[in-house]
This record gives sequence, C-alpha cells and structure tokens, in this order.
Amino acid sequence: QVHLVESGGGLVQAGGSLRLSCAASGGTFSTYAMGWFRQAPGRQRDFVARISSLSRTTYYSDSVKGRFTISRDNTKNTVYLQMNSLKPEDTAVYYCAADPNGYYRSDYPTPTNYNYWGQGTQVTVSS
Repeated sequence: QVHLVESGGGLVQAGGSLRLSCAASGGTFSTYAMGWFRQAPGRQRDFVARISSLSRTTYYSDSVKGRFTISRDNTKNTVYLQMNSLKPEDTAVYYCAADPNGYYRSDYPTPTNYNYWGQGTQVTVSS
C-alpha cells in the first residue's frame, strides 16, 4: 500500500510559477512510475505528466508541454511538478498517482492504470 500526500498548491497570478510535491510512504517508491493529473470543476480528471521509475522517460500533455516539468528524487520518495508560465486554465485540483508498472505503457494517460492516489492540492491561477 502506497500513501501519497501532495503539497505546494496555492493561488498565483497568471505567468507565475508553483512547484508541487508529492511525498510517498509505504511500498517501494523507486519501482513505481509516477503521474500527475488534474481535475477542474465539472470536468474529468486529465493527465498532466508522467515519469518512469528511474526518471529515464517523461511524458506530458500537449497543454502543459514546455511549461511544466516532472521530476523525482527516489532518495526522498518524492515526485515534483514544476509549473511555469501558469495560465488561468491551469486552475484545478492536482493529484499525484503511482503506477506499479514503472516503465513504459502506451496508455499512460489513463487514470485507471494508477493504483494509488493522493488527496489532491488546489492550484488557482488568477488572470
């Protein structure tokens, strides 16, 4: 059982930056691929980014590519999401999630591939 706790959300003006963190406990963090998803009110949960277990590969949604960076520190059991050039449409609750398949899967944006989820952290971008 993996327990995930996100932090770092908040209110920021458009064009600003935030860094989200997700601390994991339980399980073997270094064997899991980690993902970030987000969910705005009235919308489905959308894929944002994914990083493989040993940081060899990363994937991003088109909407955040070039602005967001996912990274992880397996010595600290933590995954990060650096968000730059934030836009009002980035406003959402952001969730981290763990996939026991630590390497490549073609359907990586699918939420059901991730067995463990954090409680979420709110990010609000004002215009």
